[in-house]
Formats: sequence, C-alpha cells, structure tokens
Amino acid sequence: MVTLDARPQLIDALTALRDRVAAVRLPLPLPGAPRARQTRVELLAQLDDYLVPRLTDPAAPLLAVVGGSTGAGKSTLVNSLVGRRVSEAGVLRPTTRTPVLVCHPDDHHWFAEMRVLPHLTRVWLPRQDDTEDADEGEENTPEGANRLRIERASSLPRGLALLDAPDIDSLIVENRLLAAELICAADVWVMVTTASRYADAVPWHLLRTAKQYDATLVTVLDRVPHQVVSDVSRQYAALLTKAGLGEVPRFTIPELPESAGGGSGLLPTTAVAPLFAWLAHRVQDPAARQQALGRTATGVINSLNARMPELAAAVAGQYAAAVRLMGVVEEAYEGERERVNQQLGAGAVLAGDARTRWRGFPRDSSAGELLDSLVGSLCALVQCAVAAADEHVHDAWRREPGAAAIVFRGRLDLEAAERIGIAVRRWRRELEELADDEIRALELHAAPDPETVAALVAAALLGGRRARGAGEQLAERIGAQGALRLRDRGGEVLTAYIDGVLNSERDRRLAPLDALDVSPEPQAELIAALSVLQKVR
Repeated sequence: MVTLDARPQLIDALTALRDRVAAVRLPLPLPGAPRARQTRVELLAQLDDYLVPRLTDPAAPLLAVVGGSTGAGKSTLVNSLVGRRVSEAGVLRPTTRTPVLVCHPDDHHWFAEMRVLPHLTRVWLPRQDDTEDADEGEENTPEGANRLRIERASSLPRGLALLDAPDIDSLIVENRLLAAELICAADVWVMVTTASRYADAVPWHLLRTAKQYDATLVTVLDRVPHQVVSDVSRQYAALLTKAGLGEVPRFTIPELPESAGGGSGLLPTTAVAPLFAWLAHRVQDPAARQQALGRTATGVINSLNARMPELAAAVAGQYAAAVRLMGVVEEAYEGERERVNQQLGAGAVLAGDARTRWRGFPRDSSAGELLDSLVGSLCALVQCAVAAADEHVHDAWRREPGAAAIVFRGRLDLEAAERIGIAVRRWRRELEELADDEIRALELHAAPDPETVAALVAAALLGGRRARGAGEQLAERIGAQGALRLRDRGGEVLTAYIDGVLNSERDRRLAPLDALDVSPEPQAELIAALSVLQKVR
C-alpha cells in the first residue's frame, strides 16, 4: 500500500521547489513554450492547491473533483450524489461558471479557510430550499471574480467533499483554465463523459494526464441509451484498456428524463448509488482512504522527476534564445562602430558640402560654416551607422521565433535621429571649449580665433588624409605642441561621444529584452530544488 509521507522535511523541500517554479519566466514565443507555460501553471496548481496542503493536513477531508466536457452532466451528477440541487444544471452552456464545493457540515471549516485553492474567494449563499445549511448575511462577490461557492450537506459522509468544476472545454478561456486548476487540487479525479462524446480528444487528454500523475481516478459514462448500454460500455472499456487505464473504476448511468436537467434535476438514487458507495468507501475505510490519498500524492511527486527537467530545459531554451537575440544586437552595433572608425580614418566625413567648405576655407567659407558642415556630415555618418545596425538586427531577428515578443523598429526613427544630432552638437561645443582653453593657456599676444582653431581641429580629426593641411595650419596658429595636444584631447572626446551614441542606441534596442528578465539562474535552481526533494524522499 502507498503511504502518505507528511514529514516536515518533505514539505519544506516541496515548498522550496514551488518557489523555484513560481520564479520561472517564459516570455519568448519559442516552440514548446506554450506547453512549458501550461506545465508551470499545473505544477503551481498541484503544489499550492493539493500537494503541500494535503501533506500539511493529512487528516483533511478527501476532495473529489468532478470534471468533464460541456454537457456531460457533471452538475446533475453532483446534485444527485448530494440529494438536492446545489449546482445549476440546464441546457444553457456553460452552466457551471462558479465552481461549487459541497461538504458535510462538520467539514465546513476545512474549506472555509484558505487551505486549498487559496486564490478563490469563498462565497456562501442563502438557499430557500435548505436554509439551515446556509450562512445568513454573507454577500455574493461580483460577477467575473475568482470565486468558490461552498455548500454544506448532511447527506454526504464526513470526510468527503465534492467539487463541481467548470467545463474543461468551455468556450470561456477563464473557465477552462480554472477547470484544469481545480482538477489539479483533487485527491480523486471523477471524469464524466457521455455515450456520444466518450471518444472525444479533450476528456482523453485529462485521462492520460491522470495516468501520467498516477492519480486516483474514476470515470463515469453518463447518459447512455438503454438500447446500447452493453455496446458502449464495452467499447469504452476497450479504449481505457488500450490507454493503460483498464483498472480504473467505471460507472455507467443510463439516459433518463432527469439527465436533461428538467424537473428537480436529480437522478434516481439507484442510478448514482454505486458511485456514491465507492466514494463513501474511500473515506470510511482507513486503508482505502490511505491508498487513495497516498497514490495521488505519490503520483504527483513522482511526476516531478520528468516534469521539472522539462521545465528547466524550457527555461534554458528561453535564456539561449535571449542570448542569441542580444548577441545579434551587440554584434551589429560593434560592427558599425568599427566601420565608423574606419570611415573617420579615411576622411569619409569630409565629403559633399563639408569638402566644399574645407576647400574654400578660410577665403570663401568661415570657420562657423566649416564646423556646421563637418558636424552635419558626422551626424549623417553616425545616423547611417545606427540605421545599418538596426537593419541588420531586423533581418536577423526575423529568423528567430523568440523575437516575435519584442517590438523592434527596423528603421531609424525621428527620435533616434534627434538624439544623435544632439550628441554631435554637444561634441562640437566641447571641442570649442577645448580650443578656447588651449588658446588661453598659451598666453599668446595675438591669440587666434577659438572657432577657427576648433574648425581646424575638427577638420584634422574628421578629414583623414583629405585634410592633411589642417594640422599644419593648426600648428601655425598655436604651435606644434599645442596642436598635437589639442588633437589628442579632441580625438578622445570624439571617440567618447561616438561610443556613447552607439552604446546608448544599442542599449535602447536591448532594453525590451532586458525587461523580459530572462536569466540562466532559474534553470539551475529548478534542478537543485528537485535534487533536494529527491534526497529528502
């Protein structure tokens, strides 16, 4: 017999593992990411809503979650097991919007507290047909809130609670997610299907999941016409056996007028008596109870050995993709940085209007006009470099699935162009200040014009071989040592500004990736937490 291990060390290890799972982020739309996100959600649901609470309170009532597809008759089945209407049943789909938990009055305190499903707001509604079981004065919560309605029924044995979950294939996404989460909180999974839908994919997905977790499972084949009871039951049993679920208890409920939800909405007691007896035995017989609880809890823990490495692999894939995306940006901007430096050395800035101004300086062009044209040409060079880097990133990211999560502009926008212009103009002002400081330090009787000196330094720095005469003219005005010193300082400032511009634009492209907070640590932490759990076990 499987025993339920509730050692504090095990609970601590599971709690630590739960925190590692909660820290996982899977923001990039990679192949397999949706499955990994779902695995994370299911893990958190099972750890928060079932495993940790169950191991913490082994004596808590057994929770049987009744799940199934739309129109399977879950609510009618729960009502019939309880012996009165506690959950709405009818032709409107989806009928079950707020999940309903029914328990014996003596067990009410277990579920009124936030031991299980702590994120669901508890709701108690006065009922006209059973006022002694209602808590007068309680108010409903707004529609759309995450709610759990709790009903008390003396007809249920102590130690048993039934939970009527929303449809697992509901058209409402929130209902589907909640249904899957509620099933993860179950000690016993009660899967309900019908004679017309027992081969559908959705119920079988849940059945296979239950097998994967080795959960305590029971199936109900509902609304089976009398004429085909034998044939349908035999075919359903064959499908279960083929899926490795041949030992799962099966209950068949024939199609009855009450199945349609009319009248009282209750099936005859004889129709649900076998299932009621099976559930009651699970809570009234200590050995059967221990086996049901131990099997489900142990099955979930055992499933972690496969699911945690899968989640860790998905985390590693996210980080690898983020590193590739960042590498593309860094490579593109580093390549453009080298290209800009090469073009500066070749005098590419001294072209077009700037070259014309230089040739006409100082006779036909003033120092201010030369500086203006040089600054404009430098600005265009840097803007082209940023645009080329962005184009490279855009082309490379189109081949990366993860890039779909990031908003990226593949062309230079006006704001970026303005930022570059501002930075280049600041470099000009600082160059003029350096020239003025150098002239003041020389204490010459006939000091040259600072703007002229700045224009010559700019031409020497930006013109390459095309502006060899700029250095000579500069030396004539402030001396060879002063000219060399000013060119060195101006070059350092130029390099700093160009690097600053490119780094700033690169970082802006990397910012959306940084905001995703994809790091390698969660992968190692997941594996470490699993290792600790395995050692504790």
